[in-house]
Formats: sequence, C-alpha cells, structure tokens
Amino acid sequence: MRALLLTLITVFVMILSLQNVSAQQQTGQVVHIAKLEIDPAQLDSYTAALKEHIQTAIKVEPGVLTLHAVADKSNPAHITVFEIYADTAAYKAHLQSPHFKKYKTGTKDMVKSLELIDVTPIELAAKEKL
Repeated sequence: MRALLLTLITVFVMILSLQNVSAQQQTGQVVHIAKLEIDPAQLDSYTAALKEHIQTAIKVEPGVLTLHAVADKSNPAHITVFEIYADTAAYKAHLQSPHFKKYKTGTKDMVKSLELIDVTPIELAAKEKL
C-alpha cells in the first residue's frame, strides 16, 4: 500500500511540472512511468548517467516532451521516471538514439529491476515556471 501511495504522489508531483495541456490535446502521445531499482552501491554512477541522458534527450530530441526522474526519499535506490513523447515515432526514435543506447549500455549492470508502465493522461497541468 505504501509503495502504491508513493507512486501516486510521485506521479502527481511530476504532473505538476508539466505545461498546461488538456487530455484531448495529448492524443497520440506516448506516456510511461518507469520504476527502477538500482544497485545501491552504484547509485551515484547511475544517477550521473541518468541526468546526462535526460539532459541530452530533452536538448536534442524534439519528440521527447518530458523526462522527470525522482528518487524515493526512504529508499533512494528506487527511481521513478515520468516520460512523455510526442508520438510513437518519437518514442521509437528515442530508443534508437545514441545517447539512449549509451545510457542503457552503461547502466545495464546497475539496474536490478525495471517496470515500464504505459499510462493514459487524465489531465496534465503546471505553472509556467516553478
């Protein structure tokens, strides 16, 4: 129950940082939540690789609309990433990008588990600047 509550709170916080977009405008977008468990001994290295990957993807890929990563305060090795892509083509292009492949290859031995959850946005809203 605590894990579900934490996931719901995490998603809510991530959604608050998005631009105001109604659910109808999001037709065709690909939205995921990735839940990862990282080897605690490699957490610093993983976090650095994740930050580099996210910064690069947002900078160079127009179809990557949102990538937000957070760590569970009580267990920092549990990472949740909220992802929004413009469409399926943008998501597929992201998976083939050099920086994504570098991230996946470089972190494969750090990730103990990965659960990728497809979600449907209900309403995504945020202040223009936080």
